[in-house]
Amino acid sequence: QVQLLESGGGSVEAGGSLTLSCLASGSGYRRKAMSWFRQVPGKGREGVSCIISHGTQIFYHDSVKGRFTISQNSEENMVYLRMNNLKPEDTAMYFCAAGGEWGCTLGESNYAYWGQGTQVTVSA
Repeated sequence: QVQLLESGGGSVEAGGSLTLSCLASGSGYRRKAMSWFRQVPGKGREGVSCIISHGTQIFYHDSVKGRFTISQNSEENMVYLRMNNLKPEDTAMYFCAAGGEWGCTLGESNYAYWGQGTQVTVSA
């Protein structure tokens, strides 16, 4: 069983920065894709970024390219999302996902394990 614990969310003004962290424990997630998703009330989850194998493959949603950076530690049990130049439309609950069997993709169905989420609120 895999457990994911997100941290680092908060409230910032537009243009500010936050770094989200996700700690993975258990087995079944190493050497598989890990990703960040986000969700606003009333909408489905949106894939933000994914990473696999210490960055041998990384992918970003178009809306965050150039502003967000995903990274992973050498033990593959931590994944980070550095978010710069935050915009009000980035406001959402951010979820960490792991266990991506089909490589680095932003499709929800690729991931077997999910965290509880951390809230990011960006004010104008």
